[in-house]
Amino acid sequence: MTLKLARSIGESLARTRNAVFSRVAALVGASEVTEATWGEIEDLLIQADVGVDTTLYLVDRLRRRARDEAMLQEGKLRQALREELRALLPDPRPLHLDDAAMSVLLMIGVNGSGKTTSIAKLAHHLRLEGRTVLLAAGDTFRAAASDQLDVWAQRAGVDIVRGPDGGDPGAVAFDAIHSGLAHHTDVVIVDTAGRLHTQFNLMAELQKIHRVISKAVDGAPHETILVLDATTGQNALSQARHFQEAVEVTGALMAKLDSTAKGGIVFSVARELGLPVLFLGTGERIGDLVPFDADAFVDGLMKQDIQGD
Repeated sequence: MTLKLARSIGESLARTRNAVFSRVAALVGASEVTEATWGEIEDLLIQADVGVDTTLYLVDRLRRRARDEAMLQEGKLRQALREELRALLPDPRPLHLDDAAMSVLLMIGVNGSGKTTSIAKLAHHLRLEGRTVLLAAGDTFRAAASDQLDVWAQRAGVDIVRGPDGGDPGAVAFDAIHSGLAHHTDVVIVDTAGRLHTQFNLMAELQKIHRVISKAVDGAPHETILVLDATTGQNALSQARHFQEAVEVTGALMAKLDSTAKGGIVFSVARELGLPVLFLGTGERIGDLVPFDADAFVDGLMKQDIQGD
């Protein structure tokens, strides 16, 4: 973990830290923790959209440790909080990319989640790693969607394959993949409609695109990444469950983390859905996307110093 990465994550968590976790840390750091204190801690964690189930589990773990390990001395219970938060998050992993052949990433998410900008940020991130990237404008249902992605593709410095408005999204994905193969592209990123999870026909369309991709390239899609808007809190959790029913989601990208005090949703996504968070959106610029780091995330919430490599 680099110090730059840690600082970027820490800065994006400022609202969540200031609104909730700094207060939680102060409560567990007190010399006396009463029943009322535990209740206040629960309320604060739920306010940060850690989720009721995960909050109750976390507080129960802390209460047990406070009782069994005599941790009420200054600082010890606060460290226990950090350890328990960290235990909720899986170790970060890199993208599953095929370095020997072209990789395909399928991007899904509802309208307004930040999917278009996140795709461009991801393309930019991959370019900085030295990979060539091609975008597929698979959201053909909204007239402006391809135009928006085209603008962001230019900012990211990557090419894009488009189809006619209202055309077949699967055909766009197919054309982009074959263009990528012909030009020895490293990664093709396929956008999809910002579908509402209650619309059965659109979920069926997503499954169709998934089938097209899997037939075109062996092992594809190598990742199916769900873009979630961190500002929506528990609504993001509901969205994720619906998308998981439609396709095999392999990871999440949490967008707009810097704009919310509900950053605790990351813990719900990890624990209740078993879904690894792969990237965090930390701002509005093209470079404001960082790989998820569990240690930096928890330290950013607790405002602990981080030593980079």
